[in-house]
Amino acid sequence: MGTFHHDKHQLHGITVVVDTDGPEVWVGRCDDMDDERLILLDADAHRDGDDGRSKDEWVARAAQLGVWARHRRVVLPRDRVTSVRPLGEL
Repeated sequence: MGTFHHDKHQLHGITVVVDTDGPEVWVGRCDDMDDERLILLDADAHRDGDDGRSKDEWVARAAQLGVWARHRRVVLPRDRVTSVRPLGEL
């Protein structure tokens, strides 16, 4: 499982899917996560319905083909995050 660092979350270095309480879903490499924020590196996002795809359809495609790293670093507030799971588990 990911790169081990004593001061980082256990998902550090793992590519994850982050669903939010809004229309966005993110895929990126987890840098760190705590009670207040989740930090993704080399991430991309999808808004439900964009390009005619639901969140689930976009994530399924990302699991097959990967994503473009459109955002070098993203900080998401944890109170907006509804789930975090490794992309490799899909």
